[in-house]
Amino acid sequence: MENKSIRPELFATVTQGEDTGKLTVNVTSERDNRPIEGASVRITYDGQPDNIIEETTTNPEGQIPDVELNAPPIDYSMAPGANKPYAEYTIYVSAPGYETLEVSGAEIFSGELAIQNAALLPISPTDPTGAELYVIPDHTLWGDYPPKIAEDEIKPIDESGEIVLSRVVIPEYVVVHDGPPSDQSATNYYVKYKDYIKNVASSEIYSTWPEATIQANVLAIQSFTLNRVFTEWYRNKGYDFTITSSTAFDHKWIPNRNVFESISSVVDELFTNFLSRPNVIQPILTQYCDGKNVSCPNWMTQWGSKALGDQGYTAIEILRNYYGSSMFINSTDVVSGVPASWPQYNLELGSSGEKVRQMQQQLNVISGAYPLIPKISVDGVFGPQTEEAVKTFQRIFKLTPDGIVGLRTWYKISEIYVGVSRIAEGVAR
Repeated sequence: MENKSIRPELFATVTQGEDTGKLTVNVTSERDNRPIEGASVRITYDGQPDNIIEETTTNPEGQIPDVELNAPPIDYSMAPGANKPYAEYTIYVSAPGYETLEVSGAEIFSGELAIQNAALLPISPTDPTGAELYVIPDHTLWGDYPPKIAEDEIKPIDESGEIVLSRVVIPEYVVVHDGPPSDQSATNYYVKYKDYIKNVASSEIYSTWPEATIQANVLAIQSFTLNRVFTEWYRNKGYDFTITSSTAFDHKWIPNRNVFESISSVVDELFTNFLSRPNVIQPILTQYCDGKNVSCPNWMTQWGSKALGDQGYTAIEILRNYYGSSMFINSTDVVSGVPASWPQYNLELGSSGEKVRQMQQQLNVISGAYPLIPKISVDGVFGPQTEEAVKTFQRIFKLTPDGIVGLRTWYKISEIYVGVSRIAEGVAR
């Protein structure tokens, strides 16, 4: 296979061209999920540690201002070609009392906001100089990865013990085996479900693609993952994990890689959805390939889905084009790891009731870790003070600051509340 490293003439484009993307870094404590104020963040070009592009510190919310970084032309990500469509940077994060984190190979696309989450480990008394290094491999559309080994899209239900759930449940965590199933030395990671989907989608499609294409691919990734969860596929084979990071068996997942806002927002809106066929309870194991290096009849191709998105196809039209007209989008309201599921309607100025009271109480707990969020009365009435608290929360977590608690804001409030209040204390990590 040809060497796909950035050539000197392309590197000149990356460092001197007009195209740029943005990067934001969120720094929290691995111990209690609270933001770390005053953490040092340094950004360099990959392979040039002395060429510091940006050096800054985090605010009380553990965040840095968006950093504008050079990136290759956006056209490079719109069709397969010889030019790498993203620039790569190294991010160093340090804070007193915590191990240093270094992420090499963070990807920046033209016009896209990249999000690097950095959860720092407290320094161990036995290793006061501890540091973590993560090297991000090539994106799957650029690198060389094994193709998916074909499986039946619907698993048999007449084998004893194979189906253990009576309904589809969105798990709080999935356990990702970072290698093929047979690799006993590979690490198992406990990963929040939404974070897993965002990571996989950011590893397997380009964030610059049409929204409908991103939606179609996210739905396929989610349905595949939920099939593994629903059928307990690997656990019924004697393994102690949910899914692997091998593209031959499952999806590409990369520890501590950055994700992209365009993909993250789609996942936040669609994470309770999956793909179904009539009279089939289990989510469909929706397999796919890139359509360039690998062909896969009757499966979705990633580059093909991009072309259909360009033509104005909707997500379901893209999916049916590949999987047939009987495929439809299903959903579940059973979400693990949250105090309560979304009430199926928006909470906004003038709303009242127990759901408002619950949301107010959660915001007050969150404000202890994120002091910009004002404390509010827990009275079950969605008044101006509650609206302002919601808007502040939305601004901090890069949601549309409209003061309305829809599905995305509801579950983001739940996620942050669970993290900072340590409801999930007993979850293995």
